[in-house]
Amino acid sequence: MRSEFALCIDLARVFAPLSLAAVGGGQAVVVDIQHQVVDVHRWMTATQFLNDFAIARMAPGPGSLLATLIGWQVAGFWGALVATVCMFGPTALLLYGIARVWKNHRGARWQVALEAGLRPVAAGMVLASAYVLLQCLEGGWAAYGFAAISTLCVMYTRINALWLLAVGAAGMVLLQYF
Repeated sequence: MRSEFALCIDLARVFAPLSLAAVGGGQAVVVDIQHQVVDVHRWMTATQFLNDFAIARMAPGPGSLLATLIGWQVAGFWGALVATVCMFGPTALLLYGIARVWKNHRGARWQVALEAGLRPVAAGMVLASAYVLLQCLEGGWAAYGFAAISTLCVMYTRINALWLLAVGAAGMVLLQYF
């Protein structure tokens, strides 16, 4: 069994680089987080990762709090602290520097081109995250159906996502009895 200190070092090695790759927000690196946590380090199963992801999405605050939950499960309080600081710290420092440059060059050609080029990259990373999360989903076609319907409801209506979770959970429980 690895020491808590060694686990914290491993957490830092995973989350600090991912922080800098989070183009478009924390959702963009969910695939990489899942790969590192489940496949490479085997700190948790795919189902445990999906549960942590769901909790992080339901909690107030950024979805990147997933790192905090993973850190807590891997190495307790210090793991949560290290994972959180490494997930938010490098990006915060980088963005501070970029914001200063961005402000000084507002409307420059290179700036407009860079923004246009990064949009599809961020969208692709978010779609890859959705794909990985759907692969972790247990429950067969019924679970996929509830996920698809919930996605459409969130996109096109003002229904609170908590209601969709409740309906989905109740639906899955009812399907278990039939």
